[in-house]
Amino acid sequence: MIIDDQYYDVIIVGTGAGGGTLVRKLAPTGKKILLLERGELIYRESSELIDTEVFKKEQYNAKEPWFDNTGEPFYPQTYYSVGGNTKIWSGVLQRMRERDFEEVPHQGGLSPAWAVKYQDFEPYYTEAEKLYQVHGKVEDDPTEPPHSETYPFSEVAHEPIVQAISDVLSKQGLHPVHLPLGIGDRGRTDAEDTGVSPVLDRENVTLKTSAHVVSLLTNPSGSEIKAVEAKIGEQSYLFMGDIIVLACGAINTAALLLRSANEKHPNGIANGSGLVGRNLMKQLLSVVVQLTSSANSGTFSRTLGLNDFYWGDQDFPYPLGHVQNSGGIFQDVIFAEAPPIFSALSRLMPNFGLRQLATHSIGWWLQTEDLPNLDNRVYYMGEKLRVDYTPNNVEAHDRLVYRWVDVLKDVEQVQPNVFNRTTHPRSDMPVQIVAHQCGTCRFGEDPTTSVLNLDCRTHEVHNLYVVDSSFFPSHASVSPGLTVIANALRVGDRLIERLK
Repeated sequence: MIIDDQYYDVIIVGTGAGGGTLVRKLAPTGKKILLLERGELIYRESSELIDTEVFKKEQYNAKEPWFDNTGEPFYPQTYYSVGGNTKIWSGVLQRMRERDFEEVPHQGGLSPAWAVKYQDFEPYYTEAEKLYQVHGKVEDDPTEPPHSETYPFSEVAHEPIVQAISDVLSKQGLHPVHLPLGIGDRGRTDAEDTGVSPVLDRENVTLKTSAHVVSLLTNPSGSEIKAVEAKIGEQSYLFMGDIIVLACGAINTAALLLRSANEKHPNGIANGSGLVGRNLMKQLLSVVVQLTSSANSGTFSRTLGLNDFYWGDQDFPYPLGHVQNSGGIFQDVIFAEAPPIFSALSRLMPNFGLRQLATHSIGWWLQTEDLPNLDNRVYYMGEKLRVDYTPNNVEAHDRLVYRWVDVLKDVEQVQPNVFNRTTHPRSDMPVQIVAHQCGTCRFGEDPTTSVLNLDCRTHEVHNLYVVDSSFFPSHASVSPGLTVIANALRVGDRLIERLK
């Protein structure tokens, strides 16, 4: 064991949307900050990939197996690098709706309220949009919450075929909108190019890569973290600091807390409530594909979203969810886990290879909120990390898919020369797609029903914070990335006050 001879004001574990944003916020304080990242520093992001590189799954799946609720192993699609999963995300940065922060009845159960409301997040959403260079337009979206400022950059134009679809949707009385996209000089902005890399030239910031944090060590009373143990290569190191911040992702943060159990925390660090690892959510995600007569590049951005069914439909009074086009399939890493789509397309277009299938298709992502459930959880069974997840609120998601397919059929009737009107293959994302994971360390005011307080500090350990998506008490149907970023900026303000 090597004990690092430096002492840090803040140690941040993980450099994704939460950790990468937090270091950008804290770096100007001059306080001594250590970043521990399990992966390497990779400058390229997925929008720079070449065609079928996206489908080389080994690039984006973790090397260690996790285990599902039947005990079967799987290799999760989660990315270890500086920037974390933001290196392979779509760059869509959406605000949660105002009502998402309140208690909402769903067909499958109740989505609980947040103790911190939209108006508390709004200034941090604005700060986040500036930092991540969001291009967008506050349009006639019936669900869009109020903005104190407009988006810092104008919207990204649709591809011609997507613009044509948008025009038809508008004529049908729907409200297609331009998705808010983080776009910088190198393509989609992410937590590496926006959060980490801009502060690496500061003397007070240290980045250690290939550093797998394996345990947190407390003082004798269990009230503070005194050291972080990490493996770098085959060597174990101890790093010490005043404030420890976890930003490993909802699953890995919970796993780290659980495997750090000690005499004072026999069920895992900060787990007196028994809720660490529980209430895992990851949205219900499906892709529906349209076939087109003409080819597209397969490499354009997602740009079109629709929330007309977010809170329900005329025949269904419960929330359904959010729809967006996938952009070019050759830039969408999640498609690597959707082989049923391409099997179906191959049957419909038997003389087409993968490239031709992808460039004669438009994918549509459909997202429905799943609900917190104690039995959807992360835990260890011996040395094996179990991820028990059973989808819920399924009927609402199915209704969203069926409703959207009906919309697409109407579009195709208006534009019969553009689309091959046959069928609309659907693929539901399997358990190994852990995109949009959240909820394993929920925040709240009551230590018996939450892991974190409203500043995202653990109730039981006074110098331990969490700034990834673990803190969500409920999900929404929009992507969680911007809320994670905004929360990291919010927690950053609290830490700056504490560090004075």
